[in-house]
Amino acid sequence: MAEPVKVLIVDDHQVVRRGLRTFLEVQDDIEVVGEAADGAEGVARAEELRPDVVLMDVKMPGTDGIEALRRLRELDNPARVLIVTSFTEQRTVVPALRAGAAGYVYKDVDPDALAGAIRSVHAGHILLQPEVAGALLSQDEPGSGQGRGGSLTEREREVLGLIADGRSNREIARALVLSEKTVKTHVSNILMKLDLADRTQAALWAVRHGVTG
Repeated sequence: MAEPVKVLIVDDHQVVRRGLRTFLEVQDDIEVVGEAADGAEGVARAEELRPDVVLMDVKMPGTDGIEALRRLRELDNPARVLIVTSFTEQRTVVPALRAGAAGYVYKDVDPDALAGAIRSVHAGHILLQPEVAGALLSQDEPGSGQGRGGSLTEREREVLGLIADGRSNREIARALVLSEKTVKTHVSNILMKLDLADRTQAALWAVRHGVTG
């Protein structure tokens, strides 16, 4: 039997943390390993507990969710971060995705949908609403890999196209008849060659430049 997905909940409202924990404790394949009340505590707990997925609020006193995301990236913490927010504005969600979040859900999300989102990001998928993806695509930034696609090998372009389709490393390995280790190497090479930070940016680059699976 597979190990349960270890989840850390980071939110400044105790009622929200309790509600999320209640949602998740009935899931056989998800284990809540801890909670934190702000971003700084969330980073410390993520380093201590090494969760697979962090449920992160955006707006918190002190260190907010976006700054916490940046710190986790600097620490090379492998946890996938799923934003859980009550804010629907792109100006709130887009910076979180730019900072490295794997996706987001709203706080009124159906419990089954929340569990599904956790499983999805843990598997390597990226959760983007179409309107937010459009906003991200419209924002070219320095260092976004512009013009470097020619340095990719044909196999790397195939892998990149499947990342853009939301495929996990395991699914890419199956589709291309490769080992997961080989796929991970291709993903690392893609990020290095395009000067990108994570799979979210890689997927957006692929969509922007017409690379599809």
